[in-house]
Amino acid sequence: MVEIFNIELQYLLFCLSTLFTVVNPLGITPIFAAMTEKFSNDDQKRIAQKGILTGSIVLIVFTLLGSFIFRFYGITVEAFQIMGGVIFFRSGLRMLDAQVGRSRTTQSERDEFKDSDELAISPIGVPLITGPGAITGVVILSGKGTSEYSILVLLLSVIITMSLFYLILRAGNYLAKRIGIAGMRVIERMMGLILMVIAVQFIINGVETIISRM
Repeated sequence: MVEIFNIELQYLLFCLSTLFTVVNPLGITPIFAAMTEKFSNDDQKRIAQKGILTGSIVLIVFTLLGSFIFRFYGITVEAFQIMGGVIFFRSGLRMLDAQVGRSRTTQSERDEFKDSDELAISPIGVPLITGPGAITGVVILSGKGTSEYSILVLLLSVIITMSLFYLILRAGNYLAKRIGIAGMRVIERMMGLILMVIAVQFIINGVETIISRM
């Protein structure tokens, strides 16, 4: 039992570090602030809540359907690892340049929605908060579980990550004043480097498993 606990604790820490880096709250927060600057503080709070809720539901659905997707389409975990590694590497590269990819948001999307409810669901909830990288991440992580408790651990990591994301969104203005935009960019670049390392490791693991089966 102690061994299972230690394994699942390591899995939880791995899921948290991967998801938090992929969703990139420090990089998204300035964009969220710019997109919601015309709204009152109460509206901004409601938009953040609904956006996080929307993104969380999407991640939970893909967490629960990860194994089904593998079976239904005949996809191996290794194939998803390699593909996910490529996506993560590109995302990490953009984070090193302090940029948000086009798959996250476009200028037209930022200007299109005037209603706060529409804005909260899309493009903020999806794909700004929960983009292709985050969805790919939970699907990959769902296939890396080692016990019947792993899916619960992954769900817990999703909830913790999105809760932290909400707190960072709400504290965005304060963080910008305390550490400055430059400070946030430095942290984002560090997270981008970590994400690129995770991406390379995903690719290595996938390739090694494929070769070992030959």
